[in-house]
Amino acid sequence: MYRYIAQRLLLLVVTLIGVATITFFLSRVLPGSPVEMMIGFHPTAEQIAAAKKELGLDQPLHRQYVRFVSEAIRGDFGISLRTKQPVVEEIGRRSLATIELTLLTTLLLVVVGVPIGVISAVHSNSPVDHTVRTLSIAGVAFPVFIVGMLLQMLFYGKLGWLPLQGRLSSEVYLDHPFDRVTGMFLIDTLLARDYVAFRDAAAHIVLPLATLTLVTLPLVTRITRNLMMEVLQEDYVRTALAYGMPRRVVYYRYALKAMLIPLMTVVGLTLGFLLGGSVVVEFVFDWPGLGGYVARSIAASDFPAAVGVTLVLASAYLTVNLVVDLLYFVADPRLRRA
Repeated sequence: MYRYIAQRLLLLVVTLIGVATITFFLSRVLPGSPVEMMIGFHPTAEQIAAAKKELGLDQPLHRQYVRFVSEAIRGDFGISLRTKQPVVEEIGRRSLATIELTLLTTLLLVVVGVPIGVISAVHSNSPVDHTVRTLSIAGVAFPVFIVGMLLQMLFYGKLGWLPLQGRLSSEVYLDHPFDRVTGMFLIDTLLARDYVAFRDAAAHIVLPLATLTLVTLPLVTRITRNLMMEVLQEDYVRTALAYGMPRRVVYYRYALKAMLIPLMTVVGLTLGFLLGGSVVVEFVFDWPGLGGYVARSIAASDFPAAVGVTLVLASAYLTVNLVVDLLYFVADPRLRRA
């Protein structure tokens, strides 16, 4: 097991080096000049030379790469050209907003998507199954920004039940300050026992949470259904049903347990995808997370911020995959003995 962990860690490091290399060279060849972002349009030759020297762009490309890698290892991604703040600090302030949104989405996917997939598999080719499959196809077909905008038009524009965007109302920010203990507003407001701020934070997260869940739920539901269909064909499941064991016990204790490892893989990959795949949702709902930050940074040619967020999201995705792989040993004792 320790050898396996060492191999996975080595693979993680090699993958991160590859991501850093590709990101670095893409940031140098893509259109847009960080010099213009830094000093504005129509600069003089002296201003351009001074900006290039400050950004290190006057050095040969291989030296720029070595400097970039050495600084990234230390966690230094430079200064954001757009906000004039250290990129690490910006990422630290915004990452917890993204984590709060993605963790809640993953929880909903497990609590809602897995049971729906099981029910669809158990009642295969029934009206329930056909309804689930039809809705799954429709959910995958709708682009995420369309779903978000439709929810905004309905629940904010038409019904007026939920706020349009943001993470907290400006009035609550001013009148109900609370300590940022974890950086997750739902938890921090409960710890502060500020229920007005909690209700406001909960109202603001509903629409982006619903959007991410609706566009990801069909994938989890279909995969769960397919896995469950395969397990239901196994001899021990059919034998247990033939002996008259309660169907609920067979389905949720034995069959669901048998598909635990592939289901863990799906949930882990979904969580990793959501960390980087929430860019559009955060941009639509002006959610102050990493997604909206990197989208605006790319649009403004803010290369230090875009590269920093890319490396952080890649590290998070690889870490989630590593944790899921290690959970295999907890879920299946046979792997530990092997």
